[in-house]
Amino acid sequence: MSALKSDFSVPVRAPLVILFVETRGFTRISEMLEPAVVIARLSEFFALVTEAVERNEGIVVDILNDNLIAAFDGEGDSMRAVQAAQDIQRKFTALEESWSLEYGIRAATSMGLHSGTAVVGLASGGKSAGQRHIVGDAVSVAERLLHRARAGEIVMSKTVYDALSLSQFEVEAEELPPLEVPRRESIPLWGLPLDTRLDFT
Repeated sequence: MSALKSDFSVPVRAPLVILFVETRGFTRISEMLEPAVVIARLSEFFALVTEAVERNEGIVVDILNDNLIAAFDGEGDSMRAVQAAQDIQRKFTALEESWSLEYGIRAATSMGLHSGTAVVGLASGGKSAGQRHIVGDAVSVAERLLHRARAGEIVMSKTVYDALSLSQFEVEAEELPPLEVPRRESIPLWGLPLDTRLDFT
């Protein structure tokens, strides 16, 4: 059975593709908006991301501030993760236009993807009891790639990019300078950049 389709009650180590998604520009402008407006707009963003992830057979694992962490496994997991990222990127453009017109919010999504093994399970004590957790190097690297991405862009590790080639799924990606991580080999990167850089990161 797929690790992500289980009830998470028995911790397992499984190969996954991790997707980090965040909004850029929203947190800064949210300081000037009414709390109800902030929560309503974030709810729209979370719903958009969740729909794209679930449509591509992934799950949203966690939400922190304006970031979401999603995971995919099984056959074609890299392809489905990238398809979800592209769906999010495309649909957020329309959402951001409505935010800009109504509230003056200028925002974009940034995303990072990496594949590797991670531990999947449920927290067993305290206030977080029953909460799903995914822990591992794959998660840490995906988060680093999120921070490497500029506003409106998707950055993926070479392991994800190579899996796309095996699936014969074509994307217009370009090779980026590798990610340097202390005490480990550099990580080759590929990205889906914008034609012109947005004036916020």
